[in-house]
Amino acid sequence: MKTVTKLPVIDCDVHNQLRSGKDLLPYLDEPWRSHAAQFGIPGAGLPYSSPIGNKRKDANPPGGGPVGSDPAYMLEHYVHPFNVEYALLCSDSFISASGLADADYAAALCRAYNDYVLAEWIPQSPKYKTYMCIATQDPEQAVREIDRIGPHPDIVAVSVTGGSRMPYGQRFFHPIYEACERHGLPLVMHPGAEGAGIFNPPTAVGHVTNYLQWHTCLSQTFMAHLVSFVCDGVFEKYPNFKVVLCEGGVTWLPPLLWRLDKNYKALRSSVPWLKRLPSEYVRDHIFITTQPIEEPDNPKHLAAMFEMFDAENMLLFSSDYPHWDFDDPTKILRWLPEDKQRKIFSENARKLFRL
Repeated sequence: MKTVTKLPVIDCDVHNQLRSGKDLLPYLDEPWRSHAAQFGIPGAGLPYSSPIGNKRKDANPPGGGPVGSDPAYMLEHYVHPFNVEYALLCSDSFISASGLADADYAAALCRAYNDYVLAEWIPQSPKYKTYMCIATQDPEQAVREIDRIGPHPDIVAVSVTGGSRMPYGQRFFHPIYEACERHGLPLVMHPGAEGAGIFNPPTAVGHVTNYLQWHTCLSQTFMAHLVSFVCDGVFEKYPNFKVVLCEGGVTWLPPLLWRLDKNYKALRSSVPWLKRLPSEYVRDHIFITTQPIEEPDNPKHLAAMFEMFDAENMLLFSSDYPHWDFDDPTKILRWLPEDKQRKIFSENARKLFRL
């Protein structure tokens, strides 16, 4: 039997949680601390629930508390056994702060979360790095937060959710990207609150009925934001800025770029700031995480899709630990040659996040 080489892993989507909302209180400014102490930490309120839950039952901390809330147990249960060199922490809750109506409260929650994870998770292991959270309702406050803690060596990116009131390429958000570029931080876009709070509906035709439809249609959001990033000139304006599309699927990318390139050739006068084909900007500025990767019945079909874009240089491994659709890094993509596996499982992320 052939032995599977245990390649080093940089996991670009590991979800950590608070033990309870009380964890955040010491890091919140007033008057928000008193509000949170009395009424709890607000959420954007996603109108869908998974019929199977959204966490692995075997990941429950033995000492109690929510799944993903114990940094020591995460090391024991996942990071060390799976040869994870770095686990990049992505908040389960605070990426959705942009869905709250109160922009000041949302910004305060993000500041508190960022300070909490730096104080209580990062010191637990040098394997932990983190994405900082920002609230996008007020770009000026978001920029102040990036400037405040963006230089911290354990912060490797700025995270937002796919839920939004407008496409992310629009000029309203550009100050955020200028700050990201100034600090050398990629923007990581992760789903979780599409259709919640003050966000637009999660699909182009409105709210769907259930979690199955919501989860399946998340790629629509990623497509719309990607087209906006390119066509609104973000990558021409900020040539060193990078974007990671996290947990939004993979194989929709080639046909979208074929369509976009074709339309650009006829309609380029509407985007005179673009100097190259849209697909060329995407190849240089966009990264995509592997989980949840589409898995056709015939594996050759997925291999063919990988040939249709620069998969070996654009893909970043992610497990989505400890969620229900966790991808085991010792089992996925083993049909790829080892040099390509090594790029996807660690080297692309090492370069992008300057690890």
